[in-house]
This record gives sequence, C-alpha cells and structure tokens, in this order.
Amino acid sequence: MTLPLALFSTMPWWAWAGFLAFIAGMLALDLGVLNRRAHEVSLKEALAWCAVWFSLAMAFNLLVTFKLGPQAGLEFFTGYIVEMCLSVDNVFVFIVVFQYFRVEPRHQHRVLFWGILGAVIMRALFIFAGISLINKFDWIIYVFGAFLVYTGIKLAIPKKEEGFTPDKNPAVRLARRLVPVTDHFSGGHFFTHVHGRLHATPLFIVLIVVETTDVMFALDSIPAVIAITRNEFIVFTSNIFAILGLRSLYFAVSGVMKLFRFLNLGLAVILTFVGLKMIVSHHYPIDIRISLGIIGTVLAASILASVLIPAARKE
Repeated sequence: MTLPLALFSTMPWWAWAGFLAFIAGMLALDLGVLNRRAHEVSLKEALAWCAVWFSLAMAFNLLVTFKLGPQAGLEFFTGYIVEMCLSVDNVFVFIVVFQYFRVEPRHQHRVLFWGILGAVIMRALFIFAGISLINKFDWIIYVFGAFLVYTGIKLAIPKKEEGFTPDKNPAVRLARRLVPVTDHFSGGHFFTHVHGRLHATPLFIVLIVVETTDVMFALDSIPAVIAITRNEFIVFTSNIFAILGLRSLYFAVSGVMKLFRFLNLGLAVILTFVGLKMIVSHHYPIDIRISLGIIGTVLAASILASVLIPAARKE
C-alpha cells in the first residue's frame, strides 16, 4: 500500500528524505555509539539529552521559519509544545510500567529506544491518514474536534486509583498466545532460547505495553496538532521531535512528576481548547499566535499552581 502523492505536495521529496535521514542518524548515534553498553541514565545525562533534542528542535524551527515563513515557524513551535505537553502522560505510564515489571534502570533506555522508534512509524501512519481524511471529508474535522473536547473533559475528572493490569492489554494477550514468555529477564534481551525453543522475555512484554500505550496517546495528540496546522510536514516533524525528546524527559523528570499535580488539569484545558478550535475553524479561525499564547499561559499557570498551592495532607 503506497501513500498518496498529494500528502507530500507541500514539500519536495528531498526535504522528507533529509529529515528522515537525520533522525535515523541521530538514533543510530544514540544506540550504536553513545549508549552501546546498558547503563543507568543519570539525571545529568538525561538533562543533557533533553537540551540536545530541544536545541535540535529549535534549530529546525528556525529552518522552517526561514524556508516556509513566520506562520509555518509558529505552527511548528506550537505543535511541538502541544505534543510535548501531552507526552507528559506517557511519562507517568512509563514510570508505572517499569515499576510494575521491575525493569532494571540500566535496561529502561533500551526499551524506550525501540518503543519510541516504533512510535515514529505508527505516528507517521496516523498523521498521513488523519490529514488525508480531513482533506477528503471536511466533516471529519468536527469528529476530531469533538473527540478532543471529550478527552479534555474526561482528563479533568478525578479518577480512582486503579492497579496496573497489563494482562488486559489486547496486544500483550496476543503476544502471549503467539510466543511463549519466560518468567524471568535475560539481561537486556527481548528474546531468548529455552531448550532450543525461542521464548520472549518479560522485557518484550514491557516493550509491547510501551508501544500500545503510545498508540493510545497518539489518538489524542495527533488530532490536537492537526488542529493547529494541516501541513503534514510540520505536523510530522513537530510530532517526531517531541517524542524523540520524550525518552530523555522520562529520565529527567520521572522522580519529580508528582510535584506537578495540576498539570493534568492544564492539559485538559489545552485539549478542550484545541478541540473547540478545530470545531469552529471553518467559521471562526483562531490566529496561531493567540493559540500559542493561550496554550503557554495555561501550561505555565498549571505548573505555577502546583508549586504554590500545597497538597492536602492525608489523615
């Protein structure tokens, strides 16, 4: 199955090829050279990689602005910030998953690397399919917008604490049916041989959970970025830069995420806003600078409130 050529009409083929080659080179450098040996990622290293990915994203933003104009530059930056904000929930899930399966810190980087590599492929398919549907069927934009509003409202409603149950994940159940799974880890390997027969290790199950979780979050985040721009090149590149920085973000902030307890409420407001923006876009288009201002204000307010308002003490 080939993608319609119309999807690539806004940018020449060499721009797509160059971007994909750059990302492939960075990932190869990451896994093949800098993280060739399994090790626990320190806070200093994680912060350094966060700075690297953010700097690369901002350099690419300048390139987009120079080549495509200020409007495109603002769209990229806004899409990048929205995707980074919505990726925070992924970090929460990664923390729970690794704790539940008792994955050693030195092997977590490997799981997130392959998980995010798979996410790049899946999100590319989602983005192209979503924009293609909107271009073909105008009314789909109202469906996407309503879904984002619903998700935002749902996110704002307090949830009861529930145990993590990976066995309810359909992809995990399917994997267990297709291949036997050992009851112990085998270093950083996803597969191992037991009595000459190939078995998956629990680390492979962790990878499946991480991968399917990202797919579920993509159902929210991709329509949110499409609400900002329908330029598939900007949607794709801003999305990819955000999720590539997600792994470093996990190691940098996994220990302090609970401090920002109002962040989910802020994300709920952002999702609801971009959903409404998408719904009214045909009749009342909202300037990208206004969108960026609202998103930035809500994000800053939620973080500030988390710091200034003390949490209620449990009796």
